[in-house]
Amino acid sequence: MSRTSSANDRIAWVDYSKGFCIILVVMMHSTLGVQDAAGAQGFMHYVVDFARPFRMPDFFLISGLFVGRVIDRDWRTFLDRKLVHFGYFYLLWFLVQGAFKWPGLGMAEGPGAVAHAFGLGLIDPFGTLWFIYLLPIFFITVKLLRNLPPVVLLGGAALLQSLSINTGWVVIDEFALRFVFFVTGWYAAPYVFAFSRWVAANRLASVGLLLVWGAVNYTAVVTGYAVVPGISLALGYAGACAVIAVASILSTLDLAAPIRYAGRNSIVIYLAFFLPMAATRVVLLKTGVISDIGWISLIVTAVAVISPLILHLITERTGHGRFLFVRPAAFPLSPPRQPALQPAE
Repeated sequence: MSRTSSANDRIAWVDYSKGFCIILVVMMHSTLGVQDAAGAQGFMHYVVDFARPFRMPDFFLISGLFVGRVIDRDWRTFLDRKLVHFGYFYLLWFLVQGAFKWPGLGMAEGPGAVAHAFGLGLIDPFGTLWFIYLLPIFFITVKLLRNLPPVVLLGGAALLQSLSINTGWVVIDEFALRFVFFVTGWYAAPYVFAFSRWVAANRLASVGLLLVWGAVNYTAVVTGYAVVPGISLALGYAGACAVIAVASILSTLDLAAPIRYAGRNSIVIYLAFFLPMAATRVVLLKTGVISDIGWISLIVTAVAVISPLILHLITERTGHGRFLFVRPAAFPLSPPRQPALQPAE
């Protein structure tokens, strides 16, 4: 049976799953950023490619697992927890990222370009922040449509995913591509938890299935079939199951605690990884102390994952800057829960 942390009864395999996902997300941005800047590829390119079919599907499926706990709350409470909460962190870190990007934009193209970038970021997710922009939209959508028969909602979401919509607007394109996994997490939660229990009780068989999955996923990626409608959906589900299986095995053995810690603080990493990632990339490429693009990508990934966790720990220990990762409950839509500050997750 999956262990839980004694501090707050968190489910260990869920934290492991989120840890894998956030590391893979940072790895993607870090590796592609290094390769674009260097004009060359390294060995990390193949790792990023392998994870492409399941990196975000698993993240959204895990996010949907606990929808059933909140979907029947009154609208005031629901919007406070799922819209205002994530909206606070999006706006805050939108401004933080903008503080580093807009001065250069202003000097190059004038204040009008900065105003345009600001306005656009309010309706189209800015940079790496699209995940927390989209989450409230998913939560509100399932609450509005919760009375639809599951086969209708899930079937409609699967159809959207298969259409490969590409409007250029992140909200529309990513909604169409990811909503099916969020809905699946909601509907299939009992089966997902049952699957995790089965994996924990059958580790050897699970490892065998993981090897088969790895071969199939790799083949689909290198042959280009991973992006074919229908196959991409199946690979997303299979990859999500694979991540959950690995997480479940690790949770029974109590191994890889750093990954679990990263998962427990995945939003912290997601919000703050962009600056250490960019700074480390620039330093390593400019100084040339390391020439191998793959190792540069790996180092940039490690720094980008670890630095936000250190910053978060500092804010918690000192009490300064906690607003970066904890929403002040000054003007809640609903009565504040204890404690008065609400963490990012």
